[in-house]
Order: sequence, then structure tokens, then C-alpha cells
Amino acid sequence: QVQMVESGGGLVQPGGSLRLSCAASGSIFSINAMGWYRQAPGKERELVATMTSSGTTNYADSVKGRFTISRDNAKNTVYLQMNSLKPEDTAVYYCNAGVKVKGLGPQVYEYWGQGTQVTVSS
Repeated sequence: QVQMVESGGGLVQPGGSLRLSCAASGSIFSINAMGWYRQAPGKERELVATMTSSGTTNYADSVKGRFTISRDNAKNTVYLQMNSLKPEDTAVYYCNAGVKVKGLGPQVYEYWGQGTQVTVSS
């Protein structure tokens, strides 16, 4: 029904930058909020940043001022610009979207990307 494809992870030195992208495709009627979560080894998945369809954003305190979420509604794509990266940002990053699926009425279904590894190390 709906696929979420992420790209942009990798290895970066402390203080560096990366940009993650996540494109949603398939039987999409509309998308509500889109966002990014991350999971470090041995830890629970945590919210990084979200953005509603109208542009309201929410960030984890740990990334405020360093990360910026944006989205292109015409392309059903969400981005995460990560600057001033720290070793503690190392994790698998997952995109998330709340989607109304064509033909399935008003219910919003939650979809996840496959995850992309971000490693911050010298």
C-alpha cells in the first residue's frame, strides 16, 4: 500500500553534517505528520523531530539548534538536516508518516522506513 524509502545515512566525523531523506509512495490519499526517530544500540527508539502537514515542528531537546526537519508535500518527502553532529547522535534513523490510504476511509495508518545508519566517529 505505502512504501517509505530512506537515504542519506553514513559515517561522519564529529562536527560534520548529514542530510537524510525519506520518500513515501504508493496508495496515498494524504499525509498528516511526518517525522524522524532514532534508536541507538541498547536503547529504546526515541523521537528526533516531527512536522505536521501545515509545517508545525517539534524537536527533541538534544537536537534543537542542530537538526532541521523539512518536507516537500508535493513529493511526499521528509528531510532531516543534521549539523554539528556528535558521537551520541550515532543510531539507526527511521522515518515515520501518518497516512490516509486511498480507498480505506479516514483512518490514519502509521508507516515506517527501513532505517538508515548514522555513525558519528573520528
